[in-house]
Amino acid sequence: MPPNEPEDRPAPPSYADDPKIHHVDTRTLRGLAHPLRIRLLNALREFGPATASGLADRLGESSGATSYHLRQLAAYGFVEDDPERGKGRERWWKAVHTGTVFQRTDSFLQHPDPEVRGAIGVVLHEVATTHAQELNTWLGTMHEWPQEWRQAFDMSDFKLRLTPELSLELAEKMQELVNSYRGRVPEGTEGSAVVRTHLHVFPRPTD
Repeated sequence: MPPNEPEDRPAPPSYADDPKIHHVDTRTLRGLAHPLRIRLLNALREFGPATASGLADRLGESSGATSYHLRQLAAYGFVEDDPERGKGRERWWKAVHTGTVFQRTDSFLQHPDPEVRGAIGVVLHEVATTHAQELNTWLGTMHEWPQEWRQAFDMSDFKLRLTPELSLELAEKMQELVNSYRGRVPEGTEGSAVVRTHLHVFPRPTD
């Protein structure tokens, strides 16, 4: 999922009008707010079309659960049938979009409907959990990767004193930098791999 967008500001040009990016509103937020649905959507985006049973095997869930939640994701426009593969009895699914943008996170957090406030909490905490799991998986398997990749990884944190405006500027510039690397390496390039980059910017108390 691309990073959250600030309230009352346009999305960056790299995906502001991109039809492949889903802009979440209060309705679709409700449809996404379930840990398994987020995991299913992430799996379809990362690994491509799959059946409910195939996703169940990948995620360690029952096919009944994956089938139900895939249908819920479809009802809210996140996934759809894959007609190129769904020729047998099993139904194949694919992600409709390549990413998701939350343009009004604060308005979700301050929404008068408690269901909306709870939904954004579920989504944000699940994203944070996924980031931690991905990093831990890398740390546990990095010895299996070539030396070039072991030397190329980074796990850093920084402490800065900023105003909210400068914090937003920093996040936007980091997003622009990451997006500038999209498309530079063609799929299938020898020695290449899909790289995950997590961006977290948040204030901390000083006492």
